[in-house]
Amino acid sequence: MNSGNEPTNNAPARTGPHTANSAVAAAATATTVITDIAALVTNDPSLGDGSPLGLIRDAAVAIEGDRVVWIGASSKAPATDNRVDAAGRAVIPGFVDSHSHLVFAGDRTAEFHARMSGRRYEAGGIRTTVAATRAAPDAELEATLTRHLDEALRQGTTTFETKSGYGLTVEDEERALRLAARHTDEVTYLGAHVVPPDFADDPAGYVDLVTGPMLDACAPHARWIDVFCEKGAFDGDQARAILTAGKARGLHPRIHANQLSYGPGVQLAVELDAASADHCTHLTQQDVDALASGDTVATLLPGAEFSTRAEWPDARRLLDAGVTVALSTDCNPGSSYTSSMPFCIALAVRDMGMTPDEAVWAATAGGAAALRRTDVGRLTVGARADLALLDAPSPVHLAYRPGVPLVAAVWRAGRRVTGRPDPMPWDR
Repeated sequence: MNSGNEPTNNAPARTGPHTANSAVAAAATATTVITDIAALVTNDPSLGDGSPLGLIRDAAVAIEGDRVVWIGASSKAPATDNRVDAAGRAVIPGFVDSHSHLVFAGDRTAEFHARMSGRRYEAGGIRTTVAATRAAPDAELEATLTRHLDEALRQGTTTFETKSGYGLTVEDEERALRLAARHTDEVTYLGAHVVPPDFADDPAGYVDLVTGPMLDACAPHARWIDVFCEKGAFDGDQARAILTAGKARGLHPRIHANQLSYGPGVQLAVELDAASADHCTHLTQQDVDALASGDTVATLLPGAEFSTRAEWPDARRLLDAGVTVALSTDCNPGSSYTSSMPFCIALAVRDMGMTPDEAVWAATAGGAAALRRTDVGRLTVGARADLALLDAPSPVHLAYRPGVPLVAAVWRAGRRVTGRPDPMPWDR
């Protein structure tokens, strides 16, 4: 993949629930029609109930190739030889997981066990994973990556971003991104995760490496550049230098910001037009105002707070200020080892002040906004046909029934990739 290769959105103009494409035209081209959908989340407020979810009751959706070509009332669905009866279930856009760390080796179970048992643990955190990742062959790293991707797909995630950051040498960062780019266009260069032990006495030298030879090797495989702007990692000046260097090479910024303490990360993100500021746990009013005034999405990662017993981000404060909020898993072996977007939705509703509707939107359209994508995270004509059929009549069940495997089937780019051929009714 070439750096800066922007996804395209060729969606035609919409004129109503059936869009500019007539039912007759759709009938001639549709290869799959899903009918008897109790609640269809479109994420288009001009449709259905007029809410941000654009919820259509008793709905149908038609798919041709990898795109949605028609949506509307189930009774008016176009004819097709490939009809799927949703049997009164809900359909939502596929989840968009815009923050993960999936290229790694090793295990940090002992660290988690000690933390949850109230004991100190001295194994080294991120540096433990760095050592294991450097020692692992490519085949092992890619097998771990694909295992987690399959796990996420079964839970409804159809678009994901993932980062480097566990190699921290030119060779290891480049190979992490090269492996990731085989599986997604949303690849992020995170050479600036932490300063590795071999540069402990020369952090400025490591910044020079990250912005020089390492960037040269990594930029061809990535779309994004990220930095962990935090005490103990990289300060505001270092973060600005790293992100600015990435922008000069065609990589767009995103940033780990304000996770462990108050700091400059959020305002730097807005200043540099970063697509997202991720974590956003410790925010001043100035930080909130900056996010509300710009295009940077606040990506919240409740799995990290769950796994570290840290303070929860205040999603309600951000939403009330008009900030665009995304939810993501932060799947990584140390501080958030979950690939489940439904789990993150439940946490956001229970502990971060979000309504069920807001959390579903944040996990779909919000994630798409954090990746500056308009072709995913919604179900409207022209959007990519990524969707999840829930074993429930309403998307509210994602928070209402936490921990229950509610995703019955998944379509990605118009092709069913998980689920039984003939789903049974949700209440049978």
